[in-house]
Amino acid sequence: FDFCQAEGKKRPSENLGQVLFGERIEPSPYRFTFKKEETCKPVCTKTYDTKKPEDKQKLDFLKKSMLLNYQHHWIVDNMPVTWCYDVEDGQRFCNPGFPIGCYITEDGRPKDACVINSEFHEKDTFYIFNHVDIKIYYHAVENEALGARLVAAKLEPKSYKHTHPDNPDCSGVPMDISNKANGEVKIAYTYSVTFHEEKNIRWASRWDYILESMPHTHIQWFSIMNSLVIVLFLSGMVAMIMLRTLHKDIARYNQMDSTEDAQEEFGWKLVHGDIFRPPRKGMLLSVFLGSGTQILIMTFVTLFFACLGFLSPANRGALMTCAVVLWVLLGTPAGYVAARFYKSFGGEKWKTNVLLTSFLCPGIVFADFFIMNLILWGEGSSAAIPFGTLVAILALWFCISVPLTFIGAYFGFKKNAIEHPVRTNQIPRQIPEQSFYTKPLPGIIMGGILPFGCIFIQLFFILNSIWSHQMYYMFGFLFLVFIILVITCSEATILLCYFHLCAEDYHWQWRSFLTSGFTAVYFLIYAIHYFFSKLQITGTASTILYFGYTMIMVLIFFLFTGKYIKPWLNVEFNFSVAQVN
Repeated sequence: FDFCQAEGKKRPSENLGQVLFGERIEPSPYRFTFKKEETCKPVCTKTYDTKKPEDKQKLDFLKKSMLLNYQHHWIVDNMPVTWCYDVEDGQRFCNPGFPIGCYITEDGRPKDACVINSEFHEKDTFYIFNHVDIKIYYHAVENEALGARLVAAKLEPKSYKHTHPDNPDCSGVPMDISNKANGEVKIAYTYSVTFHEEKNIRWASRWDYILESMPHTHIQWFSIMNSLVIVLFLSGMVAMIMLRTLHKDIARYNQMDSTEDAQEEFGWKLVHGDIFRPPRKGMLLSVFLGSGTQILIMTFVTLFFACLGFLSPANRGALMTCAVVLWVLLGTPAGYVAARFYKSFGGEKWKTNVLLTSFLCPGIVFADFFIMNLILWGEGSSAAIPFGTLVAILALWFCISVPLTFIGAYFGFKKNAIEHPVRTNQIPRQIPEQSFYTKPLPGIIMGGILPFGCIFIQLFFILNSIWSHQMYYMFGFLFLVFIILVITCSEATILLCYFHLCAEDYHWQWRSFLTSGFTAVYFLIYAIHYFFSKLQITGTASTILYFGYTMIMVLIFFLFTGKYIKPWLNVEFNFSVAQVN
């Protein structure tokens, strides 16, 4: 964007999380001195001659940004400069950004921020906010050298057509740019700043006014609570059905008096000699389980720290930094789990297993991320990851994560294989004809509905925070939803796998992984719906970026939802078969 630039000021350094999220902090030409108020101070004047192709391109780019409601995001003392305005029901919403400008359509309809000023009325015209009234609120501190602490920074965007850019008076008609404007267009940028003492806001709670004003917060709290109650109720039903059914089956089996009765039995008791038969593609399943363990522990620890307040919005990029560092350090559990399961499947290619655990899933994510970054480089975006940061990420992966994965795999293969309570038959049992509901695909599709039902409200907030630059701060609820998701995935999958075993289908390993893992497909469908219903993304590059990053999230979600169930099922079926024997 062709805005005023700060001369001779160095860019602030960002942490790893900010760089990965594309948050770049640029120095500002708006300079304040504490308690020194300014009125209509000029910053710079930009001149565009529409006859020159370069100037016309810059002006058209500015118009497009106003049409798509692009926002400025400013920071003072690590606090977002907010634009506060009244919304419905007398509430006041504080937006951590303000629009570049707005547009009046050809039929005279104001779009976005153009509704705030009745002077914005010219048809097919853009109005740029080239002036800001900034209010700095501070809290005086006693017995401290600092003297005062900033507790809020608010502004009000305005538009003025300065007739004398060198000596502006911030009055008169708004700065309009006709869509069919020809000739020379001058835009003078100015600002005013005032300081106000605020004794009631403490420095530690200075973010509260932003978080409390988030739109529809109270409605969403009610919706989240409602969702949690429904999920807890359904989880209780699944657990009750599971326990009652198993108890009844085991009790009936224990009451049998003769082997003839046992031979007449049917269902899951007939497949005990095949239940621990190694699955097809056991190598791939063990690798997925190892990577899923790594992501599961990373998510749990990250959300736990976020609940304690260490990863609040005030610590920019801290959430992403914490997640990446934890993922790198959790290579050992990934290698150990993959090796243990692969050995229990009877696998012998341990070198291939540890290499796939180290490189398959992380490699897919990095390749996707690298392709997205190439597109950002090609578009000249400031969100592109610098080459040095990419090298640093590769160094973390190859020099820390991979060796830790090898160490975990070493201990995993060194331990004895998991002992099964029954011998596996040499000849596989023939699987009878399956009904529609006990076939793999319908069961897998049905199994993902319940877990998705408990996360879709939180998913809306998370997607808003990523794509609409809204703050996400409800980590307590997210952690609770995460725990319920674990329970729901486990119970739903155990129940469905039990029904499949009753139909004498003993291929349960992949089915158990895919049933809860299918929640990721519903995640993808919801992300597609969100793209078309909530976002106004135009252009091929932006669309590819959205779906490219979405596929990374879907893969991660697939791995850690599928991971929940596998060890639980092993324990459950060990218990069930031991009861029969």
